[in-house]
Parts: sequence; C-alpha cells; structure tokens
Amino acid sequence: MAKKTYRSMDDFAAASGVSRPTLSKYFDDPGQVKEVTRKRIEAALKKSNFEPNLFARHLNRKRTKNIGILVPTMSDPFYVQVVSLIELELRARGYWPVQLSSHQRPELEEEAVRTLLSLKVAGAVVAPLGAHSRRSALERLRDAIPVVCFDGPAIYDLPFVGNDNQQSVAAIVTYLCRSGEPPVFLDIPHLVENAGERPESYRATMIAEGHSPLVIDCEAPPSWEFERLGYEQMQRLLKRGGLPGKTLLCANDRFAFGAMAAAFSAGLKIGRTEGCDIRIAGHDDHPLSRYACPSLTTMAQNAPEMAAKSVELLLARLDEESEAAPEAGKVILEATLVMRDSA
Repeated sequence: MAKKTYRSMDDFAAASGVSRPTLSKYFDDPGQVKEVTRKRIEAALKKSNFEPNLFARHLNRKRTKNIGILVPTMSDPFYVQVVSLIELELRARGYWPVQLSSHQRPELEEEAVRTLLSLKVAGAVVAPLGAHSRRSALERLRDAIPVVCFDGPAIYDLPFVGNDNQQSVAAIVTYLCRSGEPPVFLDIPHLVENAGERPESYRATMIAEGHSPLVIDCEAPPSWEFERLGYEQMQRLLKRGGLPGKTLLCANDRFAFGAMAAAFSAGLKIGRTEGCDIRIAGHDDHPLSRYACPSLTTMAQNAPEMAAKSVELLLARLDEESEAAPEAGKVILEATLVMRDSA
C-alpha cells in the first residue's frame, strides 16, 4: 500500500489528530508529549512519507538548533578531521551543524559570516584566517552569537581551544637534539595569530639544550599552499650550496611534505638510519604523515579533545542564563611525540 504524502506540518497534524504545537513538541523531544499522543503520532508516521522540515522550523525560532562551523579550507585533512569530530559532537547533543569554508579568502570568510547570521545559527565554532581576516566581519559574528575559536585564536579575546605550542615544540626539539644533530627550524608565513609561538619555543629549547638556534624564514609571499612553499624553500636552500644542517624541523607537516619532496628530487636520502643524508621532522601529525615516504616524525595534536572542548565551551555559552556573557575561556592541549622513520 502506498504511503500517504503530506505537504506541511499543518496537514500532518490534522491527519494525526493532534495540534500543530503538540506535533512540534514531539519532533523536538518525543518525551515531552503524553504516551497516548506519542503513539498516535508514531502510528501516523508509519503510514506516511512525512518528514518535518527541521531547517524551516528552526528558522522560525528565536534561537535555532543550528551551529555554524567555519574553517579556512576543507581540502586540508587536518580540518576535515576536526570538523568531522565537531559535527559528531554536535549531533550527539541534538544540534545541526552548518559547515562553511572561507577557501582561504577574507572576502569569502566575510560572506560566510553573513550566511551564518542569515541562517540564524545559535552559535559558531570558527578557525579564523587570522592575519587575513576582516576584523569587522568576525566582530559582527561575535556580537550576534556565541563564538568559540579553535586551531588559531581570533584577533580579540574569544574562547579558544588550541595546541600548546610551547610544550609540543619543546618536546620535539629535545628529542631531535638528543637523538642526533640539533635541528634547524624552517618557519612558515605567520598566517594565524599564534604562529609565532612555535619558533619562539624552538629558540628557547635550543638554548636550554646548549645549542645555538637557527630559524630560516620562508622567503615566499604568505600563502596557505604550505606544500608548495616547503618545496620551493628547500630548492632555494639547496641551490645556495647546501643545507645549513642535517636535521630540519618544519613548522608544520604540510611544509615538511614539500621539503621532503624537494630533498628526494635532489637525490638526498631522508631518514634517521646510518647512511641517510638528512633528517626532517614536522608538527601536527597531519593524517597523511604516517603515509609519507619515509613516514614523518612529528607532534600529534589532540584532535578529538580539540573538537570536544570546542563544543563544550560553545554549549556552555549557549546555556548561560545571565545577560552578561561568560568570560572567554582558553583550553590549551598538549601534543604527543610520534617517532617515525624521517627523523
């Protein structure tokens, strides 16, 4: 028997023999309606193809159950990993994630902010572009709804969940110093507000270990194309007569991928075993790090905890009943050394 089709909540409510408000209450939480009413609605659902338009219902509320997620790019597996975990956390708590990417462009980040506000999202979890963000756009978002930042902090005081760069860089520098030649640090363009923390920790740890630090800045214009930047920077170093050392620590894994590719193209053998020409390490434990050739030694950020704490901070702000906004919280997570074949 063909199932009945209903065009609206009103039509289905009338066919079920319940009021529209009662039906809405059921779809919000079946436990809110009496058992006899719940059974009547569920019996009608089994005989129909009806599915409520939750998006439209949420837009009619003063506060929706939609949560915005805004990141610089969805082509980076690190962001894909964290956003997927945030989405699962939100769904488990009864919220609907709305994912947007700025595609590393400030005008599209501003457009994404307008989109989230037009959708009346209840709050947002944002990894901002950082130095390239348009301050007015993020301020507008902050003033309208609760916002939590992750990975990189915003340019003003907002709740933030991120990596403890001082701890993580210190750990890998100490490992590299004690397992071979001290590392040279290959830096990336400082696109996010906390980018300077990694070279600062490198310098402090090298001095503590009794070595002279050497930071090589990226000579290319700022870009999120870290693999290309790493490849080209390594090529420049090799053309100038060789590398400044036999151990290189890259500011992130994506830059390290490019550096490794350029070293391989130049005929250098990468690794920590006897007979290798150079050691290369990174930072972040990018999902592809273990599949590089050789596999990349790195520091693993705590992605599951980053996602969980971001959602926890945001929902705490949503649940705040006082008119005053809660104080901006900061959760800094330690990373774990992952020793692989590259260093």
